[in-house]
Parts: sequence; C-alpha cells; structure tokens
Amino acid sequence: MQLEIIALNLLYAVAGVVIMFVSYRAIDLLTPQVNFPEELKRGNVAVAIFVAAIFISIAMIIGRALN
Repeated sequence: MQLEIIALNLLYAVAGVVIMFVSYRAIDLLTPQVNFPEELKRGNVAVAIFVAAIFISIAMIIGRALN
C-alpha cells in the first residue's frame, strides 16, 4: 500500500515537471520577440520576475489539477 502511494506521488511529480517544461516552452514560442535565456544572462530583473510568475502560476494550476 505505501509503495503504491510513493509511486503515485513520484508519477505526479514527474508529470508536473514535464507539464511545467512544456508550458514554459509554449510561452517561449508565443513570445518570439523576447529571448528569455539571453535576457536572464544579461541580468534583466523584469524578465526574471516574469518567468518566476509564469512558473508559480503554472505550478498552482498543475497542483490543483492533479489533486
């Protein structure tokens, strides 16, 4: 019983990370005028806050969807 719960939680975690990555890539493709990795390397704080907000928002949506 415990092993099934651990395996299911691990599966949810992996699914969440995959969905997070796919969502980030989709937003990256929808905003071709902004090169997120390059802007982050240059120290653009606004882009860093935007990317963090994207990750938090997607994580909240995924968390509620997986429950």
